[in-house]
Amino acid sequence: MSKKSGKSPLPRLMVAPNGARRLKSDHPAIPLTDDELVATALSCEAAGADGIHIHIRSGQGQHLLDVGRYRALLQQLSEAVPSLYLQVTSEAAERYVASAQQTMVKALEPDHVSVALREMVRTEEDWAAASEFYDWAEDAGTDVQHIVYSPEELRWFLESCDAGRIPGDHHLLQLVLGTYDGSKISRPQDIKLFTALMDEADISLDWGLCAFGREETECLVEAARLGGKGRVGFENSLWHSDGSIAPDNAARVREVASGIAALSVNSLETT
Repeated sequence: MSKKSGKSPLPRLMVAPNGARRLKSDHPAIPLTDDELVATALSCEAAGADGIHIHIRSGQGQHLLDVGRYRALLQQLSEAVPSLYLQVTSEAAERYVASAQQTMVKALEPDHVSVALREMVRTEEDWAAASEFYDWAEDAGTDVQHIVYSPEELRWFLESCDAGRIPGDHHLLQLVLGTYDGSKISRPQDIKLFTALMDEADISLDWGLCAFGREETECLVEAARLGGKGRVGFENSLWHSDGSIAPDNAARVREVASGIAALSVNSLETT
C-alpha cells in the first residue's frame, strides 16, 4: 500500500447502517450480509450519503473483525460505489481485545478505519502497544478516525497528542452523544462541550458526530451548523425526528441530508 501525503477529509454525511449489535429482530432492514450492505450503500448514496461505516457479521449475526471478509466486501463496494468513502470499524463489541483489533487493521491496511481510544488504552500499560499502532497507521497512510465518547475522553485524547503518544498534527475525530442503551440522552446543546475543547487545541481537527436515539437528526443538523460532519443510520438510531421508525437506512440519510441542506437555504435567506 502506498503511503498517502495526508489524511482525506471526512465525508459530509456517512451512513452507519448496521453496527455491531442490532439484528433483523430489531428492524427487518438491518443489513447483515455483504450483498445487503452493497445494496444499502447504493441506496444511501442516492439518498445523499458520501461515505459508509462498515461492520461485518457472521452467519449468525455476530460482529466480526475478519480480514478476508473485509477485503472481499471492500472490493465489492469499490466497484459498486466507487466515489463513496469506505471506512471499516475496529470495534471490540465485547468480543475482541486491543491486540486483536490492531492485528486486524495492520493486516487489512484499510484506507479509513474508526478506532476508539478507550479500547486501545484500558490501562497505562497499554500505551506502548497503542502508540506503536498509531505510529504504524501514520506511516502506512491508514486514516484513523478517533472515537471519543465524552468531553473528558476528548480532553484525554488531546493531552495524549500533546504528549506525543499519538503522532501527527492533524486528526480525524468521531464525537459520540448518548448511549446505545438509552441511559444517556443525546442533546444537541452538548456538542459545544466538545467544540470548546477543540477550539483550544494546538492541532487541526476534522470532526464528525454520531448520536444515539430519536434525537439523531436534531443533533446531526446542529453538528453541521457548527462546522462538523455527520454519521447517520441504524447503528445509532432507527427513528425519524417525529418519533416514527424509519423504513430503512436510506430514509434516515434522506431526512438528515434534507435538514443539513436547509441550513444553507436559511443562511442565504438571512444574508
